[in-house]
Amino acid sequence: QVQLVESGGGLVQSGGSLRLACTASGRTFGTSTVGWFRQAPGQERDFVTAFRGSDENTYYEDFAKGRFTISRDIAKNTVYLQMNSLKPEDTAVYYCAADLILDYVGSYYYPRNYRYWGQGTQVTVSS
Repeated sequence: QVQLVESGGGLVQSGGSLRLACTASGRTFGTSTVGWFRQAPGQERDFVTAFRGSDENTYYEDFAKGRFTISRDIAKNTVYLQMNSLKPEDTAVYYCAADLILDYVGSYYYPRNYRYWGQGTQVTVSS
């Protein structure tokens, strides 16, 4: 049984930083693609960033470029999301997901393509 556990969320002031962690149990991330998504109240779950384990490529949504960084620690079996220069509009529940069910160009972008999900961690950015 694969489980993903997110941590690191919290309340931060605008301009601040947080580092989220997604730790897997039951297997290693290995060559898996791991994605971060976020969902604000009443909104759909949106893509933030993804790390493709097979070639270590990273992908970012436009709002995340230059502010967010995804990285992987193999020894800790953890994928991180470093978020800097946070804005109130970044407020959401952040989810990590792993293992693409279907792997095609751009498949990392769609929540429906991921097999495993964490429970989410709340990020609140105050103005």
